[in-house]
Amino acid sequence: ALLMNVCIVGVNQVYDVEIDKVAKPHLPIPAGDLSVAGASKVCLACGVLSLAIGLLSGSVPLLYTLAGSLALGFAYSADLPLLRWKRYPAVAAACIIAVRTVAVQGGFYSHARLSAGLPMMMMASSAAASSSASTTYFLSSLPLPLAFAVGMMLAFSVGIAVLKDTPDTDGDERAGVRTLSVQLGPKTMLSFGAGLLMAAYAAACVVSFATQAPGIRRTVLVAGHALAGGLLAKAASQVDVGSRGSITKFYMRVWKLFYAEYALIPLMR
Repeated sequence: ALLMNVCIVGVNQVYDVEIDKVAKPHLPIPAGDLSVAGASKVCLACGVLSLAIGLLSGSVPLLYTLAGSLALGFAYSADLPLLRWKRYPAVAAACIIAVRTVAVQGGFYSHARLSAGLPMMMMASSAAASSSASTTYFLSSLPLPLAFAVGMMLAFSVGIAVLKDTPDTDGDERAGVRTLSVQLGPKTMLSFGAGLLMAAYAAACVVSFATQAPGIRRTVLVAGHALAGGLLAKAASQVDVGSRGSITKFYMRVWKLFYAEYALIPLMR
């Protein structure tokens, strides 16, 4: 998964060189530390090795998760006919949600069950998935720890999808990429993204308090999410929307909170 992530992020940087020269000149390619050809070789090596490990594992869920993530990541970034999906806000958000909410959570969970010799998880039916209450039905059909993980990662995925272009607004506008941040302005996107994540933390505190987890575990869950929400609120209040550096700092803070969530998710029972 780490190798695949390097591959996907690398592909994005290979195709976004001109945008990154304006918005992220410190990255390896625009900074001159790595050539496009060299970066392409790194991406190819990491992608092939990742898929090889998945294949050798004998785990179909793991292999599908890796391959599906690669396909969506490439379609998101590659400037090829019918691709470069990042140009379309709704499609770009769908790619991020599909990988981080569905593929990673469900795929790795299924891989773990398979590795432990347990039966494969039954997913919601396609008919239910197309109904207006599909998200609620889907989450209610999952074990609580997985439903909690999917719910939190859904909030983070949407939040990151909304916030990801805010530091790149100037570069995207010059390159003709009409992201939501270009169309509505970074201030609007920052407010929406931060508000969504604050609501998610509030919901996580309520769910954590209501869980049947042992007392100490429940206390850590509630306190951990309250602390994370407080840190997010403080960081959001300090953003200077007129400064790309300030916006970038906040965006990277959201990523730190995203990974910190994985320290809390295993406590949910």
